[in-house]
Amino acid sequence: MTTAIERRTDVFRERFQRLRAEIGRVIVGHSEIVDGVITALFVGGHCLLEGVPGLGKTMLVRTLAECLELKFSRIQFTPDLMPADIIGTNMVLEDEKGNRHFQFQRGPIFCQVLLADEINRATPKTQSALLEAMQEASVTVGGTINKLDDPFFVLATQNPIEMEGTYPLPEAQLDRFLFKLLVKHSNREELKTVLERTTGEKVEGVTPVMTQAEAAEGKALVREIAAAPHVMDYAVRLVLSTHPGSEFAPEITNKYVRFGSSPRGAQALIMTGKVRALLAGRYNVAFEDLEQVALPSLRHRLILNFEAEAEAIAPDTILKEILAKVPRTLEDEKKE
Repeated sequence: MTTAIERRTDVFRERFQRLRAEIGRVIVGHSEIVDGVITALFVGGHCLLEGVPGLGKTMLVRTLAECLELKFSRIQFTPDLMPADIIGTNMVLEDEKGNRHFQFQRGPIFCQVLLADEINRATPKTQSALLEAMQEASVTVGGTINKLDDPFFVLATQNPIEMEGTYPLPEAQLDRFLFKLLVKHSNREELKTVLERTTGEKVEGVTPVMTQAEAAEGKALVREIAAAPHVMDYAVRLVLSTHPGSEFAPEITNKYVRFGSSPRGAQALIMTGKVRALLAGRYNVAFEDLEQVALPSLRHRLILNFEAEAEAIAPDTILKEILAKVPRTLEDEKKE
């Protein structure tokens, strides 16, 4: 007899696959990126997409919003962009009797899916305007707290090769992104399909495949998935192994890392691991789930030292070594 949790899990998987397929009508390839963005949506986190121009990052975000019938806004970050251009400002208005009063004019951040395009082109002062919104889903102006719509989902893009005239995101803001996803070039077959879709007859747009209520049901189900104590301990040891000087830190961490992941890294591992478990038809998080999400969850939370930069050591290189060195359980460590 099928239990309620089994039925809900089957529904979750079907909705996830349906959303993935509908996005695939527009976005060619990039399956890991699409899955990562949808995973972040069901967890309630934000995504940072890094890749060179022209790989479909903006189109992916817009397509996701259309599939869910969510209010979409796009902000092109530039050096002259001001915080008020994002969150809005108090305007002085005059009524029919000549009386003047302040009225808050909402900025483009009052949406549900926000595309922060080329976020590292804006100054730190403007970048910081997103901090409260990303963490608290609210904006404070003139001492008044203005709540944002639910869900509120930020997908930011940045170009990794054009560093002149950019302002690297501060660690506090990077830490608020659930995932950092690296968007790579399409392969031969994918690029061929892109050309067929974009240079031939116009392809029909996407249709909404999930309501906000259904997305909320999925988020609630994710919270109910269990993570056993030994699995949580594995997540804790993975995060502690990114801290130089920690008892769990391998040699590569002590050599190349200045500061390791914050507790948000462990939270990201567990929450996104729950989504992976649901997609596999399980009701508890496994070690494999954490290993699958470790790179996008932690790569942006490592601060490397000068030696790592001089030797061109990437965060992914360190994390792969950590995954290879850190045992899944303390019993495995004793066997070694």
